[in-house]
Amino acid sequence: MGYEQALSKSWKDLKKVSDKKNHTVKFLSTNYMIDLEKQKVLSVPSGIPAKDYTSIIAMHYLTKHLEGLRPVSGDWISFKELAGGEGYYPTFKKRVIDVIKEKYGDFPEKLAKLVERFKAKAVQMADISVILEPLEKVPILITMWRGDDEFGPEANVLFDKNIADIFETEDIVVLSEIVAYSI
Repeated sequence: MGYEQALSKSWKDLKKVSDKKNHTVKFLSTNYMIDLEKQKVLSVPSGIPAKDYTSIIAMHYLTKHLEGLRPVSGDWISFKELAGGEGYYPTFKKRVIDVIKEKYGDFPEKLAKLVERFKAKAVQMADISVILEPLEKVPILITMWRGDDEFGPEANVLFDKNIADIFETEDIVVLSEIVAYSI
């Protein structure tokens, strides 16, 4: 499905669950105003239109949020455990894990700076790990292992198992990609 079709469907789905004309969604460190009447997603306060893929993620999230999100489970799953994740994993690895590894592989301690920048939470897993919450009740765990003489650095991204109740697997790739490039 192309962006135009996905956007059109997202607006229709959102209008089915909301009587309000405007909603605000915080995505990473940016607030977005979702205007159902004008069918626009704008960053606040700049008013700059969001990219189509960001708009789709924000609207899919908001639709599920308005329907009622389950609490975070605390159970972490890998991308491969998602529906269709095994087959889509090479794309996920290239667009998300490899990007994180490229950014932080030589200096994984820089990953810890995300704690301040995105109000993330450091956790004791791997060599360095942080939990980001790009959207409320949508935690993502990023783990890094330092390289040595024998092996290069490694990274992984895990999700709370309830993410599958909020997003389709393809949306999770896009969400993760946005996170990987934003951090």
